[in-house]
Amino acid sequence: MNEFFWNGKLISYTDEGNGFPVVLLHGYLETKEVWQPFARQLSTHCRVIIPDIPGHGNSTLLAETHSMELMAQAIQALLQWIKVEKCVLIGHSMGGYVMLAFAQLFPHNLAGMVLFHSSVYADSDEKKKNRLQEIELIEKGLLPQIIDNHIPKTFASDNIARFQPFIDKLRTKALAHNPKGVCALIKGMMERPDRQDLIRNFKKTMLFIFGKNDPFISNEVSQKMVSLNPSIQAKWLLHSGHMGLIEEPDEA
Repeated sequence: MNEFFWNGKLISYTDEGNGFPVVLLHGYLETKEVWQPFARQLSTHCRVIIPDIPGHGNSTLLAETHSMELMAQAIQALLQWIKVEKCVLIGHSMGGYVMLAFAQLFPHNLAGMVLFHSSVYADSDEKKKNRLQEIELIEKGLLPQIIDNHIPKTFASDNIARFQPFIDKLRTKALAHNPKGVCALIKGMMERPDRQDLIRNFKKTMLFIFGKNDPFISNEVSQKMVSLNPSIQAKWLLHSGHMGLIEEPDEA
């Protein structure tokens, strides 16, 4: 594990392998460790950089609200620190939101991007309401309840028993999160803008990966996203929910 300080705040990351740089951005309630099995394969032919997104894992709280733009700036600062001028970004779920903000702010540093179980759309009013309720529960000390409810749902129902050891590991990691960091990221996700125009006008390589059994992103919504730009390459993982990087790493 490596550490980098940006404006006096710690950002934790790993940096392994050789070749063209690929940056992996984890999702909500996750840490950089979620990528380990997936990254092991990539690092045989790529340089793989995996940060803890600030507010999660070992990276510290930066502000009351962790906007996706602020998170993108933190990733850009890390890349400058380790002297990476251009990379491919792979963003899982919330990490995809950060990746899209990065593409908006720093397109010259991006060779291509992979949207992995994520969305280009802003939160609906109903989703924002649900996020506000999560913040209220966390502020009452109920983060463990949210973790126990959320993590199993990220797997296809048929995969939960098989991946129970990994679910337990994700839960243990999530319980160590700073509750204020979790709330800061929820606020950032709530206020993120719609990125459809970014995708329509993006000229570089794009791959969108979805799970056929994803409870958060329907097949209808995923098809709609893919239709935004004819150059998008798309893949649906037939036996995955929202965690294809764990459920079907060889197919992703």
